[in-house]
Amino acid sequence: MADMKVYLAGFDVFKPDAASVFASLCSEAIRLQLIPLSPIDGDLPLAVKGVQLARHIFTSNVAKLSEADGVIANLAPFRGHEPDSGTVFEVGFAIARGIPVIGYGVPAGSYADRLHAAMPCTRCEAGLLREQHSGWLVEDFGLPLNLMLACSIEFRATAAEALQQLAEQRCLNAKRLNETPAYSHF
Repeated sequence: MADMKVYLAGFDVFKPDAASVFASLCSEAIRLQLIPLSPIDGDLPLAVKGVQLARHIFTSNVAKLSEADGVIANLAPFRGHEPDSGTVFEVGFAIARGIPVIGYGVPAGSYADRLHAAMPCTRCEAGLLREQHSGWLVEDFGLPLNLMLACSIEFRATAAEALQQLAEQRCLNAKRLNETPAYSHF
């Protein structure tokens, strides 16, 4: 994995300064000798609109994910208390492929604590945390996000730290491949 390709997942594609955000991420990846795969790379067909454009973007990003050796994912809350659903799809796709994913941008503390701070929650007789108005159960395992994300990936505070982690994993993997087992001859 000397030339590790890293897909840069995140809702940053929606930011007004998306091009500069991804340019910075790509620059940091290259500095760490990683090959960045940005979801905003490539030309969008000008004549394609609506659903056809959405399908083009989907197909393009899935192709990039399919050639990636690792993923960093901005999992900060997006338009609510949860990460962007498109980014979560990309994380799941990468996990299904068996490649490492490092999430970043997740606020400190547990998901349950953050939700409880944002809306009234109470403990029911069984001791479970529930939204006060709806009665819906709040996942309360002390994890930073939903257990399906928190138990399947690693977390770092920033994108730079996530890229650094993948670079270190690449180096460890390369070292393991170059080591020859010691055999004893009888």
